[in-house]
Amino acid sequence: MQVNALHPVLGAEIIGLDLSGPLPDEVFAAVRATFNRYSVVVFRGQQALTPAQHVAFSRRFGALEYHVMRQFLHPEFPEILLVSNEKRDGRNIGLADAGRYWHSDLSYKAEPSLGSLLHAKVLPAEGGDTLFASMVAAYANLPAPLRARLDGLQAEHDYAARVVRQRDTMGVRPDLSAAQRAEVPPVVHPVVRVHPETGKRALFVSEGFTTRILGIPEDESRAILDQLFAASIAPDIIYRHRWQDGDMVMWDNRAVIHLAAGCPPDMARTMYRTTVKGDRPSGVAA
Repeated sequence: MQVNALHPVLGAEIIGLDLSGPLPDEVFAAVRATFNRYSVVVFRGQQALTPAQHVAFSRRFGALEYHVMRQFLHPEFPEILLVSNEKRDGRNIGLADAGRYWHSDLSYKAEPSLGSLLHAKVLPAEGGDTLFASMVAAYANLPAPLRARLDGLQAEHDYAARVVRQRDTMGVRPDLSAAQRAEVPPVVHPVVRVHPETGKRALFVSEGFTTRILGIPEDESRAILDQLFAASIAPDIIYRHRWQDGDMVMWDNRAVIHLAAGCPPDMARTMYRTTVKGDRPSGVAA
């Protein structure tokens, strides 16, 4: 396989690898090392990849998550979430507004996602890009006194807060049922996360799910979060992925945040996403 860097800070493409069949252990080890190094990996030329093969490859990284929005799961492979603006019989076939805020997938769970794998199925003629920002670089770029303070802080992440915000601003995302809300209560994570495989420190907050920093006044919490949100999306630490037919993109939710740029509403965009379960985030003190 051939590995080409796509950005000075994050992102690489892998060419010449067929994910539809089993990969030898040494090849998979090389893939995982590339993933840990670049945080975002683009597997080119995966047009023939089936949902079953998508799930099988994803499982090489660990157990898979089932998204709380059960109505948008693949009917045969519930490990796959449909991310789509397409409709059938007047209803959305997938999560139409996925990724409209900067976020790390499933940071609102006690054990957030290790990574996500998104396979392009239907691409629009224009738009539809996905942006990724390095939270390792965002942390490193902060002033040293602020980094030292953040190392001991914790923040709350809440999925329901995002549901309300996207419903009010975009009018798309459906409310959670009582059972769904019970699945995703607010959780607390360190503001700075230590990557379990690389040992690198990264910010672990996002405008999508982080609601407040604990142990400090609300106005101070808001001011710090606003500063961190801005630092997280500095232009020089963002890789913009322009999708090509057959792309499979995997990103490290422990090291990056991402944003769906959107596309014209009259153009179809459908993607299949699997999400690999991760572990409980460890802070600097741990």
